[in-house]
Amino acid sequence: MTATLERKAIDDTAFARLEQEGRLLNPLVKGPTSKPGRIGFRGELALRFAPKLADEARPPLLLCGQAMAIATVGEKTLPFFAGYLLSFEYLKDVAEVLGDTLSAGGKYFLFCDNIDLSKKYQVPYKGAMFYVLPILESTVYNEMLDLLYLEKNDLKKKDTAGKLDAVADAALKYDITFDTITYAEGLELMGPVRNPNENRPV
Repeated sequence: MTATLERKAIDDTAFARLEQEGRLLNPLVKGPTSKPGRIGFRGELALRFAPKLADEARPPLLLCGQAMAIATVGEKTLPFFAGYLLSFEYLKDVAEVLGDTLSAGGKYFLFCDNIDLSKKYQVPYKGAMFYVLPILESTVYNEMLDLLYLEKNDLKKKDTAGKLDAVADAALKYDITFDTITYAEGLELMGPVRNPNENRPV
């Protein structure tokens, strides 16, 4: 698909503002999936930008990594979003960046590096309900497969967009509930933030 057609498809979805703001980064998928009228994104969501110096493009100060989301052409909200956060605290940034693309009925999953590994929560914020879970399986994709009881082998033959469709379709039906806590309570419960650069070879 040409870049123009891809952009036109995105422009008529909840991704439009995020794309215009330059927040949909490093995509494995960014465009139509195999489902008619569905646009998928799998990549990184920029949460905070560094101040621009002249024409120098600087990397974002804060990202929601391993993001997965779908949008439907003609609809203004995202029915599904999942991503990885180094700290629970950044849920606020995700909610503020997604803003008007969130809905009360959407399924939003955030895997946080600094919450108790035995806990799962639901956190209402900005009129949406977020599932907040620990990251155990190293990637959001593997966590979602585990959470939704999807078999990796069943998805092996699908392309990246097809795998995203399978995860999103299962996520839209997810209706298990966990303890509901406020954002403020979550800040008190969260652990220290890990330095992502520690133990890396110099």
